Amino acid sequence: MQIVEYRIAPHLINDELGHRMMIANALSVGVQEFQFQIVRRSIDARQRVMYIIRAEVYFENEKLTRLLDFQFEFKNAIDAPAVHIIGAGPCGYFAALECLLYGIKPIVIDRGKDVRERRRDLRAIQQEGIVNPDSNYCFGEGGAGTYSDGKLYTRSDKRGNIKKILQLLVHHGAHEDILVDAHPHIGSNKLPDLIARMRETITSHGGEVIFNTRVEDFFIDKNKIKKLICSTGDIDVDRVILATGHSARDIYYLLHKKQIAIETKSYALGVRIEHAQSLIDEIQYKQKRRDENLPAASYSLSCTVDQKGVFSFCMCPGGLIVPASTSPGEIVVNGMSLSRRDSPFANSGLVTSVDEQDFSSYKSHGVLQGLEFQKRIEQRMFSLSDGTQRAPAQMLADFLGNRTSDALCDTSYIPGLISAPLHSSLPQQIVYRLQKGLLQFAKKMPKYIYSNAVLVGTESRTSSPVRIPRDAEYCHHPQIVNLYPAGEGAGYAGGIVSAAMDGIHVVNKIALNLKLI
Repeated sequence: MQIVEYRIAPHLINDELGHRMMIANALSVGVQEFQFQIVRRSIDARQRVMYIIRAEVYFENEKLTRLLDFQFEFKNAIDAPAVHIIGAGPCGYFAALECLLYGIKPIVIDRGKDVRERRRDLRAIQQEGIVNPDSNYCFGEGGAGTYSDGKLYTRSDKRGNIKKILQLLVHHGAHEDILVDAHPHIGSNKLPDLIARMRETITSHGGEVIFNTRVEDFFIDKNKIKKLICSTGDIDVDRVILATGHSARDIYYLLHKKQIAIETKSYALGVRIEHAQSLIDEIQYKQKRRDENLPAASYSLSCTVDQKGVFSFCMCPGGLIVPASTSPGEIVVNGMSLSRRDSPFANSGLVTSVDEQDFSSYKSHGVLQGLEFQKRIEQRMFSLSDGTQRAPAQMLADFLGNRTSDALCDTSYIPGLISAPLHSSLPQQIVYRLQKGLLQFAKKMPKYIYSNAVLVGTESRTSSPVRIPRDAEYCHHPQIVNLYPAGEGAGYAGGIVSAAMDGIHVVNKIALNLKLI
């Protein structure tokens, strides 16, 4: 087997003969003398837009090992030792699947509804401005990952086996392209069915998934959690993985109240910026009209202002802005894309790092100061609205010019926008860094700030404002030896793949403790 890398024009990307000719030319062989499979696909748009392909090439008597030649041996764990997992998001569900590979019984508990029932509450947020604090874009089966685009790109390749994560997703219905694409993507319309299949795997092998059950307290005895005090009754436990995601503020309050150590953590906060997708395509591909064989163009921007990062976050090409509030009386926005990424809009978080220097006026809240800073900004955004989920917004040029917008452009945000002075409503240090950052971004992407772009407030749930400490070797909490903080909510991940890897990592430590490794 040989590895070949080559470049191919977009109009030939689905042409097998075109690929064969490129490989044959590279290896000086005939076009029919080999088998091949593409193992990596990316786009280089720096000059002429081309796909960059990496292929495995097999000759006579060599067996082609296909990317889909994998299987998972989930064990029946109905009578096995149990691990209770709080949270049915990416971290929780991948932890549950890993439990089954070891023969451990996962019992997943989620405050929200299953993925199909959850849709009703999403419609209520979008159309009526009603926020159910237990079922929304963050809470419910699949967690925030279900409705945050389905991007599977991560830089955390040293944390775990990314290939295994992608294979598990394909095993449960994701398209095999995610095994090849440099920036794999599923889409928020495809994820619900995939997540339901994951649940079927869990329950068909002896695991349990319990919905509409909110954990309200812990009964602790001799540095161990003995019971979970839940909205539906008490649950006896031996081991608990805490995988509640970055928005479960009641869990942070509970831990702090019970004097279980947590720590202040930096995160990022800002707004969503929305452009016409056609403009982003033109900037990135240098084409007036995007080739039909190219995906909606994306971008990644970053710079430093006053020693703080300013950067794009969760960029959604051909996407939608969605309301991500988890409680009444706040405005939070996020972005997502459907699998085809065919919305006429492109949106991205436009955020800056915030830390204890920014939280200084909230020091009285101790380790929760970053959370309170975040919470007050979200409530301020709600006060600028009309009592619904209409989001405060400002045209980009007006934000840079420190003036309220007389009119706003069209948007993908279904609840609608309301003109508001974001430049004077957000903390001034954040406004300053965002404004300076935008000017730097314009040097990298001409037209970026001179277009018909709008800013929408606020993008504030980029990651957890709190870290829950854990032992470096065994992953349990330093005080509570059977409590395993994991994923985004504990401060150890950011995104679907890294959260999934962290859930798997924690289960590996539990399996080691149970002498299953």
